[in-house]
Amino acid sequence: MKEDFTIARAWLERIQALPIEHPVAVMNVCGGHERSLTQLGLRGVLPPNVKLIPGPGCPVCVCPEEDLADAIALALTGKVTLVAFGDMLRVPINAPKGEVRSLAEARAKGADVRPISSPQEAVALATKSEKPVVFFVAGFETTTAPVAAMLAQGVPENLSVLLAARLTWPAVDALLRDPEARLDALIAPGHVATVMGANEWGFVADKYHLPVAVAGFSANSLLAALYSVLRQKLEGKPFLDNCYAELVAPEGNKRAQALLAGVMEVTDANWRGIGVIPRSGFALRGEWRRYDARERFEFAAQPRRRTGEMPPGCDCAAVVLGKKQPDQCRLYGKACTPQNPVGPCMVSDEGACHIWWQGGTRAAA
Repeated sequence: MKEDFTIARAWLERIQALPIEHPVAVMNVCGGHERSLTQLGLRGVLPPNVKLIPGPGCPVCVCPEEDLADAIALALTGKVTLVAFGDMLRVPINAPKGEVRSLAEARAKGADVRPISSPQEAVALATKSEKPVVFFVAGFETTTAPVAAMLAQGVPENLSVLLAARLTWPAVDALLRDPEARLDALIAPGHVATVMGANEWGFVADKYHLPVAVAGFSANSLLAALYSVLRQKLEGKPFLDNCYAELVAPEGNKRAQALLAGVMEVTDANWRGIGVIPRSGFALRGEWRRYDARERFEFAAQPRRRTGEMPPGCDCAAVVLGKKQPDQCRLYGKACTPQNPVGPCMVSDEGACHIWWQGGTRAAA
């Protein structure tokens, strides 16, 4: 159904009427928001002092490089079928030239690697397979909750989970604590908020005294959220505004949260190129640990160069943290393109570099 932009135009007119005399840096956390903003061309119609900054909401971009290396090594043994959400297959690791650098390359070498789009596909495959099936899971709360539900409902004994899932808000909290962060407002992720609730983002206003609004992915919702945070900034009265109330409840989806809490525990976790963020990752708990691939398979500790880091010259970590725009990376549009991605931000359709390239930004600034 085609979107009616009548309401969006009204929100845009209200934004354009605001007396914004100084630059206002607004971070949109979610990769889906960045995609919508770019596809809708909103940067080109907003007042020049409104600066939209992509944030850390790309799970493919922050998936630990060492976990991906383990997944590749396990697939190359030929003893398992390894499945993962499609974007993960093309993410490169740091490996010498001539060695396998991605799950896609492992597949080309004969490894049984398959892209899937839902946990149910992993269960169906394991049910039919005589081989062990390993589900490599990278994602945020929105994709992790269905994995928890999958395990709670029961899975074949030959299905294991290699978990690299992350929580979103701790990364934003860590970002806002950084003295180099110069943000004036935040657009909180609608997909995550449908699971975890709008109230989870109240800390942005309460702790950091910054305007914050939860947004959906339509022009109407995004512009309403932008108007809200800009008005809050001008009035000096930051608060949490829910501009996606049709799908996001203040307390979120209690059933999904219960599944997450029952099957998984929250742990300190590494983010690629960023480092360890306290209590920002998921791990299987209790009886569910028997499905942990790390409990079932041996992972050889092989020395590797630049373990956990971005590739040389890649500024993806700085882009994820809002310290650089995608086209400020020296590799952008040169060595790094969607056809030949050097860093993970150019792989996924939630990665800011990939989104900017698809939106028409073709060369480094």
